[in-house]
Amino acid sequence: MFGLFSLFSRRKPADDMRRAQVAYEKVVSLKGDSHDARSLRLRMGLICRAHLDKTFVDGAEQTAAWEVRARAALIEGLPLPQAPKPSAFQKIRAGDNEIHAYLPEEFAAEAFALGSRYQKTELSAPKAIEAMQALAHQISHYELRLPEPFQVLDFLREELAAQAALQEAALQEAALQEAGAAQDSAEPPSGVSGS
Repeated sequence: MFGLFSLFSRRKPADDMRRAQVAYEKVVSLKGDSHDARSLRLRMGLICRAHLDKTFVDGAEQTAAWEVRARAALIEGLPLPQAPKPSAFQKIRAGDNEIHAYLPEEFAAEAFALGSRYQKTELSAPKAIEAMQALAHQISHYELRLPEPFQVLDFLREELAAQAALQEAALQEAALQEAGAAQDSAEPPSGVSGS
């Protein structure tokens, strides 16, 4: 009997998506600045950050997959496949659960396009971070009215920091080797006196 009831109690993705959109619109339309309103805005900001990050990654991944299919179609003389399109909805982790998150189409489309441009190397990592952060700033301040914008693309920021640390370590190693070689050439050969 339990199995039968659990079958009927499963939520449909379309219902979850509708709830996600209603939740976003409700938070955006909040007028007050009570503790509860600020808390709801902050939680929605975290959801929006996850949505933006995932949409950026989807833009990059779907563009890469599309480029492979497009090359194959060109080689075979077939029409190009339809270009990938963003979704206003994303499934994201929230604690132990997965939830649907919603962002209006214009924000999702911009994040997706930035991910796509990054994948095609039309946009460097620092420029992608800058553009995505500007989008996050827009959503944070004008949609959610948060006092501080949320930070997006932490994974890419961390990757850049790790690359910079590796480059710095390589430069230091090269400088040490160069200094050692210079010291070796400045020392007189053994057995030769300086006078």
